[in-house]
Amino acid sequence: MKFLPRIKQSTDAVINLTTGGGPGMTIAERLAAPKIVQPELTSLNMGTLNFGVFGLAERYSEWKHDWEKPFLESSRAGFQSNTFAQIEEIIRTLWHGHGTRFEYECYDVGHLYTVRHFADRGLIEPPFFIQCIFGILGGIGAHLDHLMHMANTADRLFGNDYYLSCFAVGADQMKFLTTCAMMGGCVRVGLEDSLYIARGQLAQSNADQVRKIRRIVEEIGLEVATPAEAREMLHLKGGDRVGF
Repeated sequence: MKFLPRIKQSTDAVINLTTGGGPGMTIAERLAAPKIVQPELTSLNMGTLNFGVFGLAERYSEWKHDWEKPFLESSRAGFQSNTFAQIEEIIRTLWHGHGTRFEYECYDVGHLYTVRHFADRGLIEPPFFIQCIFGILGGIGAHLDHLMHMANTADRLFGNDYYLSCFAVGADQMKFLTTCAMMGGCVRVGLEDSLYIARGQLAQSNADQVRKIRRIVEEIGLEVATPAEAREMLHLKGGDRVGF
């Protein structure tokens, strides 16, 4: 609540909160912030998975903080819990309770079928904002043919009732985003997904990556949606109906 009102006052952007939280957090802890701020959009992970980032701990010898290496290594034994019951609780709490829609985070093909499952039960409704994630150890790999397969599967399951989006972690970030845009999909960038702006060059901010992908998107003849257009596309409730 210290920063969300300031963001809202300075921009009309759609603010998307996480329900994924951190390792070991309960669903109550993961829902605590969204229940208070009642955003237009939150993430919703569509399946339990191993989320392995321990390989990064072996690549570096110097660390800025004492907690960094143990945190990465802990992912070897941990997992990200998103059971059917947990997913349903998030849906009922946020969508049914506050009109918050979801960015359905799909780390593998089976997660697309989980979205369809909840749609068939009438617990969620279109349009579905399908975010496909590539390159996390434990999820689908960062190969472009996997993007095609995920898109083809989503077409089969959702027809015209969804928007495809994607991102890839690390060095594959911009390659995947450019391909997804050329397929008619949406894109996501940020330091959570990659620390780099180019090979061997660290990004100075999230804005660096936003500017780069915007330039790429516009140079291939596409147009970035305005916040108002995004709200209309995704049937969001509007910034005047949030809790901050």
